[in-house]
Amino acid sequence: MLITSPANERLKHARRVRDGREDDLIFVEGERLVEECLQSGLALAACFHSPEVSPRAQAILSELAERGCPLLPTADVVLATVSDTVNSQGIILLAERPTAEVEDILLSGNLIVCLDEVQDPGNFGTILRTAEAAGVTGVVAMKGSADAYSPKVLRSAMGSAFRLPIAMGVSVEGLMEHLHKAGLQIVAATSDGETIYHEVNWMNPTMVVLGNEANGICDELLEMSDERIRIPLRPPVESLNVAAAAAVILFEAARHKD
Repeated sequence: MLITSPANERLKHARRVRDGREDDLIFVEGERLVEECLQSGLALAACFHSPEVSPRAQAILSELAERGCPLLPTADVVLATVSDTVNSQGIILLAERPTAEVEDILLSGNLIVCLDEVQDPGNFGTILRTAEAAGVTGVVAMKGSADAYSPKVLRSAMGSAFRLPIAMGVSVEGLMEHLHKAGLQIVAATSDGETIYHEVNWMNPTMVVLGNEANGICDELLEMSDERIRIPLRPPVESLNVAAAAAVILFEAARHKD
């Protein structure tokens, strides 16, 4: 049956998911992201879709149906009241929220990223995409960081958020509790770092710490770092966008580890 009212209870629930007010679900919009979500194997809660969809979306709906996901045709004008984009491509999926434990991430490999209150969704998502491309095996997002599974971060990450293990809302105490077991060198990226980023021994298992766009890395994380690194910049430029800095550093690390 076609949903024709914006006041429909299922749509109200979808808006709560979109706005981050439902802890167990995420809001996935658009053909490509829904395809990426399907490949991730996450449990599926519901799919809202236009009555008329593209052939690509129709194939997606067929797969969703095969996997037992409820399909809810929704009038376009009503679907627009739920959409987080100008063009939703007529398909919105609610799926389970991925979870990962910080301890597992710290023990997962030899290149980890720690984001300290990185709050801009575009930066956060771009870092996730870059991290996956550079061979990072997991991401630790400290308290105060953007939600890795918000619609804006998911769009920027282009599917990487479904594949990379991400521990969210980690406290400094929670991080320190597990660091000693992992044996990682901690490398903090700061504008006044003593070490040039390419002078680090990247062959060691490493956690790269990237800080808040305005305030940098908190004192507690700086104090526990083994190296404080910087990217040399030509004046008058004083700093790089955190996502740009992440790309420079992580691909340098990857070059040494390959």
